[in-house]
Amino acid sequence: MRFGSVLLTRFPFWNCFSLLMLYAERADAKRKPDIPVPYLYFDMGAAVLCASFMSFGVKRRWFALGAALQLALSTYVSYTGGYVHYSDWLKVRMYSRTIAIIGGLLILASGAGEMYRQKPRNRSMQTTGQVFVGIYLICVAYSLQHSKDDRLAYLNHILGGEFTLQLLFVMYGLLALSFLSGYYVTTAAQLLAIILPLNILFIDGNLGYWHDSHRVEFWNQLKLIGQSVGIFGAVVILATDG
Repeated sequence: MRFGSVLLTRFPFWNCFSLLMLYAERADAKRKPDIPVPYLYFDMGAAVLCASFMSFGVKRRWFALGAALQLALSTYVSYTGGYVHYSDWLKVRMYSRTIAIIGGLLILASGAGEMYRQKPRNRSMQTTGQVFVGIYLICVAYSLQHSKDDRLAYLNHILGGEFTLQLLFVMYGLLALSFLSGYYVTTAAQLLAIILPLNILFIDGNLGYWHDSHRVEFWNQLKLIGQSVGIFGAVVILATDG
């Protein structure tokens, strides 16, 4: 449980670093960042502030909620800014993971993952966070059926080909149903905690596939890997303290 909290509370640090590297990568090509520069500084400052207080355990619930609001606002600003155009399925991968991270922060803000809980957890906030994780799982399952890039990424690393891919589709769908309904969440989180590291290692970690073959920006892919690690942290919290 403590390990999951460490991963999730430190996520904003990596997210800010990877964004800075991504925007530096774009500067060489004279492309603008997703977020307008004046707002970008305030956004990253707020993220680092919330992450620092969460990491030291100071008012963790409040600052986890603040980090969730900051991430939601920055995502909205970047989505509406229109500075960079992504492919449709890359947008699904990016924004679905952001939704899951926001859900994980809401789970942390509810009081889950605390070693010595002095106040009762907020079950409604935890349920909202679980729903957000369920939405992410629906997007993963949907992409396995409709995204050529995602399907090929899995088919290159799994045995059984199309049959195994369909089993993964069903499994992600069932896990999503569990998170959305609130039934057997701990069991679903334990199963997902086994699957996610393999997904991070073999699918997200295949930089040659995503960056070289499908032109996903290098630091954008590393940001997505960091998001997957943050989601894994949230899932570990639910698996141990659901």
